[in-house]
Amino acid sequence: MNDEFEILESDVLIIGAGGAGMRAAISVNDAGLKPIMVSKSLLGKAHTVMAEGGIAAALGDVDSKDNWTVHFGDIIEEGVYISDWKMAELLAKEAPERVLELERYGALFDRTPDGRIMQRAFGAHTYRRLAHIGDRTGLELIKTLEDQILHRNIQFLDEIYIVDLIKNNNKIVGAYGIKMNDGKRYIFRTKAIVIATGGSGRVFKVTSNSWESTGDGLGIAYRAGVKLKDMEMVQFHPTGMVYPPSVKGVLVTEGVRGEGGILLNSKDERFMLKYSPEKKELDARDVVARAIYKEIMDGRGTEHGGVYLDISFKGPDFIKNKLPAMYQQFLEFADIDITKKKMEVAPTVHYMMGGIEVEAESGKSNIENIFAAGEVTSGLHGANRLGGNSLADILVFGKRAGDSAAQYALSSKLEKIDQNEVESITKHINDLFKEDGKNPYALMDRLMTCMSENVGIVRDGEHLKKAIEIINELKKEFPDVGTKGGMKYNHGLLGCLELENMLISCEATATSALMREESRGAHTRSDFPKKDKNWRKSIVVYRGEKNEIVYETEKTKEMPEEFKAYVKPEVYK
Repeated sequence: MNDEFEILESDVLIIGAGGAGMRAAISVNDAGLKPIMVSKSLLGKAHTVMAEGGIAAALGDVDSKDNWTVHFGDIIEEGVYISDWKMAELLAKEAPERVLELERYGALFDRTPDGRIMQRAFGAHTYRRLAHIGDRTGLELIKTLEDQILHRNIQFLDEIYIVDLIKNNNKIVGAYGIKMNDGKRYIFRTKAIVIATGGSGRVFKVTSNSWESTGDGLGIAYRAGVKLKDMEMVQFHPTGMVYPPSVKGVLVTEGVRGEGGILLNSKDERFMLKYSPEKKELDARDVVARAIYKEIMDGRGTEHGGVYLDISFKGPDFIKNKLPAMYQQFLEFADIDITKKKMEVAPTVHYMMGGIEVEAESGKSNIENIFAAGEVTSGLHGANRLGGNSLADILVFGKRAGDSAAQYALSSKLEKIDQNEVESITKHINDLFKEDGKNPYALMDRLMTCMSENVGIVRDGEHLKKAIEIINELKKEFPDVGTKGGMKYNHGLLGCLELENMLISCEATATSALMREESRGAHTRSDFPKKDKNWRKSIVVYRGEKNEIVYETEKTKEMPEEFKAYVKPEVYK
């Protein structure tokens, strides 16, 4: 094995180098232990940068009445009462300190005239709550944490694809990785693992997600016996670019609406006055996304199949100051000056509320030494995520997962790597090299089309059953996929490995969506249009003894009486 692999040892292996992974690595390092962080992409190139509008934190710098209890209530209500109340409490209480910590690390937040952190309005937040850096908040967060990683000299390997976790006597003892640019194989021996790989938004055709978001962390976790939850809950962001085709789905930050942008149909009608007369463009994301979808379906869409988002009336100086990235994005990609013209937008797949089921305080999964943080997890957001909570999530729970993994590692030892396990994974990879293998990207395209056409923003039983049928067909075809050439720079090999994980994610999403016979948050069933109090529970997914996917329901945990005062009474009816 030593002749074929490089073996690296760590106290904690962190898979993923977005905000959650970086914050976890900092915690492990600061506990005096050795983390190793690996990334499918490059350091500083993470989907975190797509969270442009801000970090939700009840600082009260702009609206003094804001506090953690109000933020908590907003999370529970936006999650339509299936969020983990403990996770909501921890996020609401700890987000302000994580923002201030980020500032101490060097992040440069926009300021009020008297020097406090500026906070902007966002959909479904009671108060102006999002601390921001123009419309580049995610980028500033990543660059700030990257600086901390480099100054702490934390070991980092980029362009590493983790194929699978390695077991020994049913305990996870390491991970098997491939360095994609040179084909070198690695064995990572470790005491604990933090999975922070993000979601699986790339299983849909039109998405704001970057190329990395293919559900790899969900796949390796599932195969290791980790439970997944709420996989049917997929957030469609109301506003993605629709034209030109090359940028279809690219995010148009909610910050545009937070700064006063309005939505208009092809008849120049401000249609949110009809769907949400009080909150209008700043209602919950699922409400706004469905309103846009209906306008388009009813024939009031634009030439390219969207609606208009207009902020030009605010003037060039305001727009270039508050939304510099959006101004540049439309100018470069669509040749549109948004200080003079309207933007064309439509819903785009943006975020997975479902993922690895974790313990609120520790980020621990049902496997004792596997922890997780960020979009790859479930629980906090329930049926729908509040805008701005994703960046708060990765900071709060990235730290907690890192702290907990470090505590676990302190009382653990490195275990022996099982040679048979390594040979089994190696054989699986080698079997993907074949002269007449099916193109994995052709199957991937069929899968993405299937998800977009049948498991989209509005669902019904007939289409969900069709999706499951197609997914099962693709699963049967998967053994025939393959690639030519060698390990080095082999995108065909990457496609085969990604497709295997995507199929797991898609099957769990489509089947869970079929099971949930109601409409709740981001999950809308046209054949079950109402919310059902009997579905105030989650669907849990895990691998059965015969390698089949098992589905179970789990009742939402009841919050303490004192917390019930922080949410609307509707939940208890």
